[in-house]
Amino acid sequence: MADDKVYLYTDGACKGNPGPGGWGALLCYQEHEKEMYGGENNTTNNRMELTAVIKGLQALKKSCQVAIYTDSQYVKNGITQWMPNWKKNNWKTANKKPVKNQDLWLKLDQELEQHQVSWHWVKGHAGHPGNERADALANLGCESLSL
Repeated sequence: MADDKVYLYTDGACKGNPGPGGWGALLCYQEHEKEMYGGENNTTNNRMELTAVIKGLQALKKSCQVAIYTDSQYVKNGITQWMPNWKKNNWKTANKKPVKNQDLWLKLDQELEQHQVSWHWVKGHAGHPGNERADALANLGCESLSL
């Protein structure tokens, strides 16, 4: 039986933080692959990390089982640990401050409702093939801003 899971590798990059940034996403399903990237002129690394996951999920045309691989502890922990409390506390942190990047967290939460997702953290720049490709795509996103 074929593997019906979609594998999504994501990464964000920023030249200065804040500064020009890029996001990259690699979608793999059976023998198919789709590469995506983009950039923003004035952003942060965390915003690009979140955007990569959002764009990857938005590219899916139907509900799927998705294994998401990210080198961002911020994204993985935000979804798997912090978000339930943010929602309970009306989008405030444990310190009663507004959650940063709330607009993107809300978009990501909305995209996640459509899929069965498992989260996987990988060490960045450590030779993981999917993460290395997502990193290269994120850098292309940065470079595309100066073209």
